[in-house]
Amino acid sequence: MEAHPLQFKKKRDPERFEQAQHDIAELIKQAQAGEIELAYVDEAGFAPQSPNRSAWTKSGEVHAITAKRAQRMNVIGAMLSSGRLMLAKLWQSVNGLWFFGFLMALIERVRKPLVVILDNASIHTAKKMKPYWDLLEEKGMRFYFLPPYSPELNRIELLWHKMKYEWLPFKTFTPDELEQAIDEIGRGFGSQYTLTFC
Repeated sequence: MEAHPLQFKKKRDPERFEQAQHDIAELIKQAQAGEIELAYVDEAGFAPQSPNRSAWTKSGEVHAITAKRAQRMNVIGAMLSSGRLMLAKLWQSVNGLWFFGFLMALIERVRKPLVVILDNASIHTAKKMKPYWDLLEEKGMRFYFLPPYSPELNRIELLWHKMKYEWLPFKTFTPDELEQAIDEIGRGFGSQYTLTFC
């Protein structure tokens, strides 16, 4: 179940949140001036079947619905200030090494200094991954870590919401169909599937 935005607001540090807003606004200016490429990066899980959230039943009757469980597909994504979208699909949990591999592929496709905006998930901050992050920094990648409880500052969260609740058909997918649907969004991003960005 997704957390309500008010839950985040109650827990966050308002000063750190305001500072992050200012910092990101400055990064956006740099991206618009062509000085850097800005990447909003995160992971999301996609289930082959739509979630059972609520239903309507006549008064006095018991509503029964079968809750189907299936393996989730995890997607690592990067929304770039140049308007591009890069996605990687996994039928397993995303760990630090998978995430590092994604960032290595990302930096190979960007020709400007690259700033990556991330939350503080453990796979982004694990101490055992420090040598990998150091290598990425040597290649010219900079990291901007968001303060806790600030998901709205990572613009890719809007992408995940659009994909799950607007762009993907409300249906049960086979694993292959779900992969194809995610690929179609990736190919059509910026033309058929659009977001206001940077």
